[in-house]
Parts: sequence; structure tokens; C-alpha cells
Amino acid sequence: MKRMDEKKKKILYVITKSTWGGAQSYVYDLATSLARDTFDVAVALGQGGTLEEKLTKAGVRTILIPSLNRDINPLLDLQSFFELLRILWREEPHVIHLNSSKIGGLGALAGRIYNFLLSAHHTSRRLFSRLSFGKLQPPTRHLPAKIIFTGHGWAFNEDRGFIARKFILFLHWLMIVLAHKVIAVSEKTKRDIAWLPFAGKKITVIYNGLHSVALFSKNSARLELSAKIPALKTLPRDTVWIGTISELHYTKGLDLALTALAALVRERPEAILVIIGEGEKRADLETKIKTLKLEGRVFLPGRIPDARLYLSAFDIFTLTSRTEALPYSVIEAGLAGLPVVVTAVGGIPEIVEDMKSGILIQPKNTVEIERALSYLIDHPEKRKQFGEELKKSVKEKFSLVQMLEKTIALYN
Repeated sequence: MKRMDEKKKKILYVITKSTWGGAQSYVYDLATSLARDTFDVAVALGQGGTLEEKLTKAGVRTILIPSLNRDINPLLDLQSFFELLRILWREEPHVIHLNSSKIGGLGALAGRIYNFLLSAHHTSRRLFSRLSFGKLQPPTRHLPAKIIFTGHGWAFNEDRGFIARKFILFLHWLMIVLAHKVIAVSEKTKRDIAWLPFAGKKITVIYNGLHSVALFSKNSARLELSAKIPALKTLPRDTVWIGTISELHYTKGLDLALTALAALVRERPEAILVIIGEGEKRADLETKIKTLKLEGRVFLPGRIPDARLYLSAFDIFTLTSRTEALPYSVIEAGLAGLPVVVTAVGGIPEIVEDMKSGILIQPKNTVEIERALSYLIDHPEKRKQFGEELKKSVKEKFSLVQMLEKTIALYN
């Protein structure tokens, strides 16, 4: 078996889904940005998809866990747990960095067991043999791995029944207890869990960070999107493009945006909405578009690689989520200099200052969404002012360099 370079620190990132979203972008940025002469990086993941493809293209080694998926399945979850334990035994990481709630629980437990087995080397070899782990060579070192979990959002904040939310909260607490360090991506994310026993001292806030990229020009971005959706080619020149980048999930509140748009276009017929992304709620959204008679005003081009390059096509960015942690899309919109209408949930108020760098609205309030969009359509000078202020703030607070420096400090 090939052994790692002992001069390098071995980081094993683990994430449940390989489809593209905020958590996947986070893992990709960290895995591809760490200095390769200092760190040896691998990413273990389930459900091969965009993340796996992008990591492979970037030269980052990936390890697929076929049984790992988001849904709860006791048999598959047990299989994933033991497969992860095998991976830890084989990879010998210095740091196990877990992402997403599902693998956070399984991974923290697997990491603790792995560390225990390392501390009792001879016992561990006999135990692994009995558990049919195969002919795995014993580890070459005996230092325990540091277990770090990044909370990209807490499932107990989602719309669920009281008992379900309390049970999920308890599972999150166990995960935090098992981890050595917890990264919260916003102060609000930290406050949500810091009150739990034995949790507060483990939590460090590290904001998601991005580096600036060269966006398409407004004209080029609109031409590219029009090539994907021909109906966009026929829009009048004075059309106001409202847009978002979002997974098509219930928590993202896209159904609320549609309801607000239906009210908006009665007075502002020049407005359209473009939703870049894919997800389980596509069929429901398509039905709602027809019900609200928004055909020709709402466009769903699906998932687009490097979607943020197209942000310059929009006049206004909106995100009407029911719950969030710290969404990348709002930071991306800020770097693009766009005015934003976003819900005041999770860490979003830590990105956007109301009526200075954007407009904050209350969650689930379609009237507020409609009024905010209408205000920005009527006040192009405010669109310019808000976009400039948000761009300045995002560059100062949400840089990839800062995120890397603070994360690496936890690895040491």
C-alpha cells in the first residue's frame, strides 16, 4: 500500500453529496487552494456528480463511497459508516474535515473509533480482522486525527414538526460533542448551537470566502442564457432581468418568489425572473408557473456550470429562502456588484445591510418581496448604490484568502 509523504499534512474532506451547491463549492475551494507542497488532500464523497468531476479535473484525488446518500437508510448508512472507517484506516489522515449533517454524524463517530483503534494498535488489527475489513495493513503512525465539522446549516431550523426538530437537534449535539472543532459559517449559525452543553468552546466562526472572477459582460451573459432559452431572445430591450442561482428545493422559497412576481408583473410588466439551478422541486415550480400564468416571464434554464459568471445578465438578484446559513450565491451577487433582495435569515444580515447594501425582507412574506423588487425597478440609482456598497463589503469580509488562513489555523 502506498504511504503518504510524512512531511505533508494529510487532509481528508468528507461530504455527503457530489452534486453542486454551497457545501460542495466550499469543499472544492479548500481542496484546490491548499498548498500542495504542504498538504496532501483527498475528498471522500457519495453520489458521484459535479463535485467529483471538478475535483478530478483540478487534480484532487477523490474516493467514492457508493452507499452514501442524503436520505436516511439504516442499512446503507451502516455500510457507509464501515466504508468510511476503512478509508480512514487506509488514508491515515491528520485532519478529518466533515461537511453536511448526514456525514457529519457518521464521520465524527467513525473518526472517534478510528482514533481509539490507533491508540490500541494490536487490538485494532484483531478487531478489524474480525469485522472483515480485509487485509488492510496496520497504520504507520499512531497520532489521532483531528475531527473538524463545518456547519453549512442546521436541519433543525427547517420547517418540521416539533418532535422531529428536537430529535434532529439532539443528533446535531452528539455530532458536535464527537468533533474536536466546529466551524460555523456565520455568527447566527454559531448562536443556534453555542448554547448546547459542551458546544460553545468548540465553535469558531469562519465566513465562506470567494475570490473575484472575470464575469461575462452583460450582453454576453444574456446572449449565452438566450442560447439556452430561445424565448429570452424576443424580450423587449427595457426588460428588467431579476435572477437567482439556487437549488430548486423547498427551503429556498422559490415558490414565494413566484407568488411575489405574479403580483409584481401586474404593475411592472417589464419584469422577468430567471432561476439558474436544478432540484427536486422543478415539477412543482413548473406547475406553479402555469397556475400563476407566468409562462414567458419565469425561466428555468437548469444547472449551468460556473453559474456565477452569468450574474452580470441580471439587473437585480433575489434569494427568498425560508432558512439559510451563509449562502454563496449572495456573496457571488455582491462580487458581481448586483443590488439584492434577500430574506433576513441565517447569516444573510451579516452580508447585507438593509437599505445600504441591499434590501432585507422577512421570510415567507411575499408582499415584502414584491414591494422590494418594485422599489428597485423604480429606482435605478439605488440599484447602482446598493450594488457598489455590497461589492465593497463582500471584498472586505468574505475573501477566500481569509477563509483559507483561518481554516488552516484550525488544522494545525
